[in-house]
Amino acid sequence: MATVSLKQDPAVLAARLTRAAETAAASDLDALLITPGSDLQYLLGVGGESHERLSCLVLPATGKPALVVPKLEAPGYADVPLAELGIEVVTWVDGQDSHGMVADLLGSPARIAVADAMPALHTLPLRGALPGAEQVLASPVLRELRMRKDAAEIAGLREAGAAIDRVHARMAEFLKPGRTEAEVGADITGAILAEGHTEAAFVIVGSGPNGASPHHSVSDRVIQRGDVVVVDIGGPISSGYNSDCTRTYAVGDPGDEVRETYAVLQAAQRAAVRAVRPGATAESIDAAAREPIAAAGFGENFVHRTGHGIGLDVHEEPYIVGGNELPLEEGMAFSVEPGIYQQGTWGARIEDIVIVTADGVESVNNQPHELVVLPA
Repeated sequence: MATVSLKQDPAVLAARLTRAAETAAASDLDALLITPGSDLQYLLGVGGESHERLSCLVLPATGKPALVVPKLEAPGYADVPLAELGIEVVTWVDGQDSHGMVADLLGSPARIAVADAMPALHTLPLRGALPGAEQVLASPVLRELRMRKDAAEIAGLREAGAAIDRVHARMAEFLKPGRTEAEVGADITGAILAEGHTEAAFVIVGSGPNGASPHHSVSDRVIQRGDVVVVDIGGPISSGYNSDCTRTYAVGDPGDEVRETYAVLQAAQRAAVRAVRPGATAESIDAAAREPIAAAGFGENFVHRTGHGIGLDVHEEPYIVGGNELPLEEGMAFSVEPGIYQQGTWGARIEDIVIVTADGVESVNNQPHELVVLPA
């Protein structure tokens, strides 16, 4: 179901559709079948989610693409330049076989790729409607396009990064002893919206021992003087592109042990960002963050990969992790977010979104990386 048109330049969308079809052909695929989600948002500039009624972009490797869409949902695509993009619109009403309509458009394909997030309630009927076709995931095709951001996408990431930086700059308004994580999180959510996001996709306020759980959310724990607090926040702006930024705060003096450990983390994050450049591998960036932490005796306290790609999804390719030999290229965007987690007591993480440039790296987050000590 379409929810919002993102007013993309038709020439940009046309180029993406052409590259997707060409990449599908090079991958021995007869067609891509893309239901609502971030892949369709990338190709058509329209957001939304997939529901029980089938909406599907049928993008053949050669030939005319089509959009199969329920008649009652077709108005949601009114702002998409479908005619200019050469996309045939095929509408259907309740009681008709929409999966069969997709099959009729394709004939007898040998191999088709479906969107990774396509619900099983559409994947399985399409398999039944196309019994002779091998069904594979579309991500190997689309990730080759989506990993390399174009100028408009980079502009969106910069805008999102600046917006979330403004929220972090206001943290002293919210993060005070005597307040619960949930109360602080509610204020942060409001600030995320006020500073230019369309929603708060996630808000992590991990105080004291909760900071040692990397994917903690919020709780009723009352923040106390001396607590170390991990704040990891982000969400989409109107273009659909996401922010994701983590900073670690102390509510009053946290003590020398915390300061010394945090200094190790800060140096590791700085080293990893400085290692980013075209030609460096994803795993080498992970190693640049991990090695100084391990050398200081905290290797077992860094329990996750160093980063993830970001764009229309908060988590997408490329993943900055050991074993990923992918060479970085200009336009790739991802997080650099090492952490040190002391189970039962406290944790810390520093996260920036960075973009690979022609000769190095650009960070879209520019709030201080030092441990920010707030008044207690």
